[in-house]
Amino acid sequence: MDLGPVIVTRKNGEEPFTNGSGPAIQLIDFWKWSVSDLLSNATRGKLAEFIVANALQICSSVRVEWDNYDMVDHDKIRIEVKSSAYLQSWHQNNLSAISFDIAEKRSYCYETNKLGDSVCRNNDFYIFCLLHHKDKSTVDPMDLAQWTFYILPTSVLNEKLGTQRRLSLKRLKSLHPVICSYQTLRTELDRLKSDVFS
Repeated sequence: MDLGPVIVTRKNGEEPFTNGSGPAIQLIDFWKWSVSDLLSNATRGKLAEFIVANALQICSSVRVEWDNYDMVDHDKIRIEVKSSAYLQSWHQNNLSAISFDIAEKRSYCYETNKLGDSVCRNNDFYIFCLLHHKDKSTVDPMDLAQWTFYILPTSVLNEKLGTQRRLSLKRLKSLHPVICSYQTLRTELDRLKSDVFS
């Protein structure tokens, strides 16, 4: 019996649920039900990854949930994407404080389902995605103008912050990341890669 990883194929949403009774349902119905709240922390994180992958033109495959990093670009650069936002779906007394998870993790092999021995940051670059909009009446995570992106080589975090687990926006800015928009994200990452790896 083969118990290796399942090969996941991209779906289009029209795939039907089978062997049920009553009204026919499709995969798109599940997507609408489960991920329509784009401000939800869990959904917003995946949305940020999707936005970055599209900006970098590397969105033709399927997201891997438990990989060591979120994506690999055309130059085999490993990228970790983190998101944060001032606004949440629920009632707030104040805007949320902006911070990002930068904790080191044990490496993981998706093919063998085994954890490695070392604890580290398993990527070359972080892209921190801030949904910077502050008005709940007009917030729209699908409006790419409401996002700001901060690119930072992982080596900077390792050198300046060591094993620190979270990163505030103020501290992030003090590390002099490249700050860009969706439209300039790929160009700025390419430029930074040239600087770091030249």
